[in-house]
Amino acid sequence: MTALASGYDPKSFESRLYAQWEAAGLFTPQGDGPAYTILLPPPNVTGTLHMGHAFQHTLQDALIRYHRMRGFRVLWQMGTDHAGIATEMVVSRNLALEGKGETRDSLGREKFIEKVWAWKQHSGDTIERQMRRLGASGDWSRSVFTMDPMASTAVTEAFVRLYEAGLIYRGQRLVNWDPVLKTAISDLEVISEEENGHLWSIRYPLADGATFEYVEHDADGNEILREVRDYVVVATTRPETLLGDTAVMVHPDDPRYRDLHGKAVRLPLTDRSIPVITDDYVDRSFGTGVVKVTPAHDFNDYAVGQRHGLPLRNVFTDDARIVAAADIPARYHGLDRFEARKAIVADLEAAGLLVEIKPHKLQVPRGDRSGQVIEPFLTDQWFVKMDGLARRGLALVESGEVKFVPPNWVNTYRHWLDNIQDWTISRQLWWGHRIPAWFDAAGNVYVGRSEAEVRARHDLGDTPLRQDPDVLETWFSSALFPFSTMGWPDPQAMAERGFDQHLPSNVLVTGFDIIFFWVARMIMLTDHLTGRVPFRDVYITGLVRDKDGQKMSKSKGNILDPLDIIDGIDADALVAKRTTGLMQPKMAEKIEKATRKEFPEGIKPHGADALRFTMAALAGPGRDIKFDLARCEGYKNFCNKLWNATRFALMNIGDATFTGAPQPSTDAERWILAQLERTSAEAAGHFASYRFDLLAQCLYEFTWNQVCDWFLELAKPALHGDDVAAAHSTRHTLVYVLEALLRLLHPLIPFITEELWQAVAPRLGKSGSIMTQPYPQPGMLDTTAYAQADADIEWLKAMVTAVRRIRSELGVSPARQITLLVRGPSTDDSTRLARFDAPLRFLCKLEHVETITGEPPAAAAAVVGSLQLFVPLAGLVDLDAERARLDKEIAKVAAEKDKSASKLAKFGPGVPATVVEQEKTRLADWSAKLAALTEQRARLG
Repeated sequence: MTALASGYDPKSFESRLYAQWEAAGLFTPQGDGPAYTILLPPPNVTGTLHMGHAFQHTLQDALIRYHRMRGFRVLWQMGTDHAGIATEMVVSRNLALEGKGETRDSLGREKFIEKVWAWKQHSGDTIERQMRRLGASGDWSRSVFTMDPMASTAVTEAFVRLYEAGLIYRGQRLVNWDPVLKTAISDLEVISEEENGHLWSIRYPLADGATFEYVEHDADGNEILREVRDYVVVATTRPETLLGDTAVMVHPDDPRYRDLHGKAVRLPLTDRSIPVITDDYVDRSFGTGVVKVTPAHDFNDYAVGQRHGLPLRNVFTDDARIVAAADIPARYHGLDRFEARKAIVADLEAAGLLVEIKPHKLQVPRGDRSGQVIEPFLTDQWFVKMDGLARRGLALVESGEVKFVPPNWVNTYRHWLDNIQDWTISRQLWWGHRIPAWFDAAGNVYVGRSEAEVRARHDLGDTPLRQDPDVLETWFSSALFPFSTMGWPDPQAMAERGFDQHLPSNVLVTGFDIIFFWVARMIMLTDHLTGRVPFRDVYITGLVRDKDGQKMSKSKGNILDPLDIIDGIDADALVAKRTTGLMQPKMAEKIEKATRKEFPEGIKPHGADALRFTMAALAGPGRDIKFDLARCEGYKNFCNKLWNATRFALMNIGDATFTGAPQPSTDAERWILAQLERTSAEAAGHFASYRFDLLAQCLYEFTWNQVCDWFLELAKPALHGDDVAAAHSTRHTLVYVLEALLRLLHPLIPFITEELWQAVAPRLGKSGSIMTQPYPQPGMLDTTAYAQADADIEWLKAMVTAVRRIRSELGVSPARQITLLVRGPSTDDSTRLARFDAPLRFLCKLEHVETITGEPPAAAAAVVGSLQLFVPLAGLVDLDAERARLDKEIAKVAAEKDKSASKLAKFGPGVPATVVEQEKTRLADWSAKLAALTEQRARLG
């Protein structure tokens, strides 16, 4: 039998146990039970895991371990994502840090991709190592990288099928363009925030010497200005884009500009004339009511241009410099957009065309990866037509085929699908899935699974072809992950990987921030390409924030690495980790100071189990969590308590072994078995509803309060008494409850439960791994006959608590024997006093218990129900101190009595009768307690 170490030291067994589990093949689907599948949201190969990963992975692993123990054929499908833009940025940054002068462009496509693959190997290994350290029991043998051959085949097949169905098309459209990364990005990758800017008012002269009478009125309709003008004034936040203007626009019902309909203006600083058009889009109250239209550089203007057939003039290169076009003054050619702005504003002012500059707050779009201002940019891109897919995706959720937990997230999902735009899926990157399209010299495009297929299908012979250099955006391949990991579209691979058993999966655990990016797209594409939903439930988690509710970020210096919490880290190393790579010395200095103040000795090791239990305990439905290391410290103490309780139990069990369920002979045994039954039922309910916080709470309460604090104490009289049969049955019940408790806790804290179970299980004739044992379910034992024992033990607990509180308040040594006097016992009290005389004296260190009818001597008092308890003070305490204690207690009880009476007085006719009766009972209890305490105080004079 395994001997336990004297102290809890997770480092001594966590890594060892994980290696044993993995070597034994316990993470692969086992048995012939029903399938239970979870798809891991594949982490990006851009570095290491963060606290959000640790949070979600803990919850997924808890579900996996629970269902494995329930007899399901469990698969946790592992994988990683190539993360196109993010990974290219990381590798480019690493090249710069190496200081060899190498860049993405200097290396060229092939050599740069070699660098990325090398990084992927490093990062992917790090991520898997971190997940193993946390205890993730996924099937690593089936892990899929989104650019593995199998997954890549699925991506190509999906693209071709969607193209052939008319759902993928290529066209020139305005897209969000990142001029630093030189690629299109989706709307969801753009973050718009209010920033300080300016509003420039510019004169646009009327063409051909035209004039008009400009009349302006105030809010009351009074004329305040009338003059003849040969210009209009345009207000803009981006004067550099005027080079691409193809019209100016006024509202058709604006009387100020009625005479200008159909006329033209001269575009400042150029030789072009552009028309004046009318459109209801114009807000007459904003600026001057005249708007410049630049269809190639503004999304709203693009829509206007489409309505009016305006030409599209692109004035920027792909890195946001002014193009060298013939109709653009040469002095602007090649200028960065912001330098061009300065030059154009200066030239407008010199030409007398700049009317005014006003401060103005505006929404500035920035790329979420590069942080650079995004340009609306006219390019040829590939798109997925979304309207039909979105209707179907919404129907699947509305019908309940896919359920959101909590259900309020359906509103977020619905809002996005109701307002969806066609999806730009091409990216001007090198790292990713190359678009399976080829062009001939004439610009004709051919889509197919390979160049050979394209040539054969279109009878192209030796016609020179060029493959599209662009790649698909990461979310396209990620959207296929539910079935690309299952071998689709290859029938043999699908059979081998269990396509029919594991699609749909049972639950997706993910954050609300990627409902749009990933969840919705998986639902739409899985349905369209396989005719199935990707998963049944979507459990939406919040974000992990720091203890003050702030988002964890490098710039804030509040990032916590899960492995640092598990294994510990000294202060110097923690400071270095938080400040390395920060460009601003002042920021680094501030972060170092804050870190040393918060963690003067670094972070002590807590072990994986303490971190996991913390994550589960904080996992309220759909809300962000504030991670406080103090909570983790508390759950490390919980693990330590469990360890010590197991050692105590084993010492009292000795070498005895047992079989079957216990046959309890004491009320304490019957009580704890009833508690075990209730806890098992509660745990099953919390797993079913994804209430990990309530699960952690109920298991914590049962472990700490019921088993450790009470049953181990209540068992001592039997264990150390003269009744051999009671001692034997108590040992059996003790090991039985402890072994079941370890199984209850295993999904949340797998390492310590396995280590302890190996020491406990042989006492019940069990072997193997706790991971393969059945999870305790309600109905294991028939505890209906234990109701009286349950009530009796609750009475005993109340008695012990009351006497111990008196001893504590009086400062009586725990070893000192005292006398307990009782008065006014009911029939049940008398029966229980006789029945529990021995355990009561044992647990409370009582010399004897005596029932009195008259007045007690000077004594400390307590009340249990209607039973009055007295501990004579003679020789125990200072009477003056006891009078002060009683006065304080009387004031407290009187306040509670008044509060209850006030609440009853305020109850109206609509209050349920049960609530009224409950409050009446509370008032009666407080009144009885106050009367008893007042009487006791009177006896002390």
